Order: sequence, then C-alpha cells, then structure tokens
Amino acid sequence: MSTALFVQTLVTLLVIFDPLAAIPVFLTLTRHEDAAGRRRIARVSVLVAAGIVTVFALLGNRLLDALGISLQALQVAGGALLALIALDLLKADCARDRAKAESGAVAYVPLGTPLLAGPGAIAATMLYMEKADGVPALLAVGLAMVAALLLTWLTLRFSSLIGRVLKDNGLNLVTRVMGLLAAAMAVQLVAGALQHWVLWGVA
Repeated sequence: MSTALFVQTLVTLLVIFDPLAAIPVFLTLTRHEDAAGRRRIARVSVLVAAGIVTVFALLGNRLLDALGISLQALQVAGGALLALIALDLLKADCARDRAKAESGAVAYVPLGTPLLAGPGAIAATMLYMEKADGVPALLAVGLAMVAALLLTWLTLRFSSLIGRVLKDNGLNLVTRVMGLLAAAMAVQLVAGALQHWVLWGVA
C-alpha cells in the first residue's frame, strides 16, 4: 500500500469534510433532538456522504471518459473548488453561516450533502482514484476514504463534548488552520496540472 498516497488522500478529504467546522451546524440543526436522535443523524449523514463519494469513486473514470474531461482539467476544477472552500473556512463564523436549512431530513440535506459530500469532496475523490495506478494505490485511496469518513462520524457523534471542550474560539482556530491547508492544496493541484500541460506542450 502507498503510505504517501494514503496520507495525502486522508488529509485532503478531512480538510474538505472539515468535521470540526461542521460541529456548530450539526448542533444547530439537531438542537431539538435528544442524544439518541443526534447519534442517528450523525450516522445517517456520514452514510449519505459515504454513498456519494463511493459512487463517484467507482464511476468517476467512466464519467470523465464519457464527457471527454482530462485529469488535469479535473485537477484545476478541484483546485478552484478547494480555493472557494478555503476562503469560506478563513471567514469568521463561516460554519454558522451555513446553517440555514432547519427543517426536513437534515441528515441528508444539508449535512450529508453538500456540507460533507459536496463538489469538493466529489472532485477530490475522483482525482485520487484517477491518480491511483495498481491495487496498492487503490487500496490506499479506499482506506483513506474509510478513515476520513470514520473520523468524521466520530467527530459528529461526540460533537457536544468536542464543542464544550474547544468552545467557539477553539473551533474557529481549527477552522482557519483547515482553511489554510485547503488553500495550499488548491495551489498544489492547479500547479500540478499546469506543469503537466507545459511539459506536454513542450514535448
């Protein structure tokens, strides 16, 4: 298994899922639920996100081929989406600003998607599956997806406790650090695509 690819995929997905930034949204949308209800919503929302990223992980390559989209174009698109996520995370109280829908099946929308499995997560999943060559690389990406989803579920499962420990200032600090990481990853994705296009053009 490719350890480097595993770590890269795991960190990228955790930055995009950003479960700590989702805590205020989760607590707001589930404020009328008891402990059992919150556990159920946390479980269902992560399962919804898992289903979405899995579908795109398995069918992403065929979709790219059918639409005539190159890996480098996907990298630039993913980088642009990550940049938008980074700007959102670096803004004050961005997580609370997302909490607008307060009725309906919140485990599906907005928690499962687009808060967790949004365009950024879909693009990143397709990108890493496209980059994975061979069984060890595919295994690394798959395990990273499982680990990221598991950590996200644990964060939402214990959101009340984490929120009390970190408080608003702690959550805001972590959110901004994740935003900085997302910005750096966005630059790296776009730079990699541009480098490939330049080398291909020279060749």
